[in-house]
Amino acid sequence: MNIENKRAIGIVLTVVLILLIPLIAMQFTNEVNWTLSDFVVAGVLLLGTGFICEFVMRKIKKTRHRIILCGVILLALLLFWIELAVGLFGTPFGGS
Repeated sequence: MNIENKRAIGIVLTVVLILLIPLIAMQFTNEVNWTLSDFVVAGVLLLGTGFICEFVMRKIKKTRHRIILCGVILLALLLFWIELAVGLFGTPFGGS
């Protein structure tokens, strides 16, 4: 198994572990109420972000550029996630 496959498996396992957090929380409290579509959207966002960062790590040679690009990608994920969760910017995605 080559390094690319190990990193892809690592990305998928990380996403599964992150998605287990709300799944487990739903068993103990009514405060967390995710539907199947919430898990699908979160999984797509997290997997997409992980694989885009992996693509950047493979294609960009300079370490500084890698860090900047991955930082921008993670910032975009964070802003999109916040918008979906609470509608920070008032777009139709947030239900506003």
